[in-house]
Amino acid sequence: MSETPDSVNTLTRNTLIMSETPDSIPDYEPNKKETPRHHFVWWMIIMLTYLHTASIYGLYLVFTVAKLATIIFATVLHFSAGIGITAGAHRLWSHRCYKANLPLRIALMLCNTLAFQMSIFTWTRDHRVHHKYTETNADPYNAKRGFFFSHIGWLMVRKHPEVLEKLRQIDMSDLLEDPVVVFQKKHYLKLLILIYFVFPTVVPMFLWRESFSNAWHIALVLRYICTVNGTALVNSAAHRWGQRPYDKFIQPSQNLGVAIIALGEGWHNYHHVFPWDYKTSELGTYSTNFTTAFIDFFARIGWAYDCKTVSPAMVATRAQRTGDGSHKDVWGWGDKDMTSEDKKDATVLHEKSQ
Repeated sequence: MSETPDSVNTLTRNTLIMSETPDSIPDYEPNKKETPRHHFVWWMIIMLTYLHTASIYGLYLVFTVAKLATIIFATVLHFSAGIGITAGAHRLWSHRCYKANLPLRIALMLCNTLAFQMSIFTWTRDHRVHHKYTETNADPYNAKRGFFFSHIGWLMVRKHPEVLEKLRQIDMSDLLEDPVVVFQKKHYLKLLILIYFVFPTVVPMFLWRESFSNAWHIALVLRYICTVNGTALVNSAAHRWGQRPYDKFIQPSQNLGVAIIALGEGWHNYHHVFPWDYKTSELGTYSTNFTTAFIDFFARIGWAYDCKTVSPAMVATRAQRTGDGSHKDVWGWGDKDMTSEDKKDATVLHEKSQ
């Protein structure tokens, strides 16, 4: 049975950090106990309530009157949107685990827009702060505020003041230098209307004469609900249930179910210890890590390169001292707090030739 972190574990972890690296203590105290007040964002509550309710009707249509082509189309959109989050906003832009050429970055940007989970810039900013201040009041989806909050409730309330403070401080200069990210950020609303609303609805209606109701409720609403909840499970279930072989003092866990549903993002204990590894896992196959298969495919044809991973020796060393708290939290490759030893020992696959 996995061990559940508590305040004693947190104190022990911080004490161990202090005993080994006294000059590297972060200036943020994670043990504040005040309960944040909820300031509801009503338009988001109404929208998410409608989408979840309408998705039930969409599921009914799948088993009654929908055309097979519509179901296949919605499934393709689901995986495309998921890849826009996992391979795009998450592993490429949030953690800089690998690099991608312009065509692949454009494709991932379009898939990310289809996902409708905020722009790449906003998603990345939130996620980097999540890794730097995991399960504190500065964590946008703090799992210690409950399963529902970390799953989807955080979207329904205003951000905690400490989250806003850290969002202003996190380094985002690399994304502002990426023209693909800047283009999406500037034109996000227009792209969202075209890619998220119009495309999934119009294609089934015109190509195989599907009804508007079927196209809307299946290819748009039901598909979205499946994708967004798959992503949300990483923040909720994978921060609650599973083993913690790499660091027992943190709540992120190894969760096979989430790994399958979220295209490989469920190996969360490993990911929080080694956030720059493009595989986000030590073990497993493509069947439980579809995103790694996607990246490896494009690496083989030269579109993805400089794929960073962790050496077996580093993993073994970390596992042997599981829970000692000596690893400093970073948001990914390039974080100023990432140690030179970690950079030196990391392995870069499919490195681009000069």
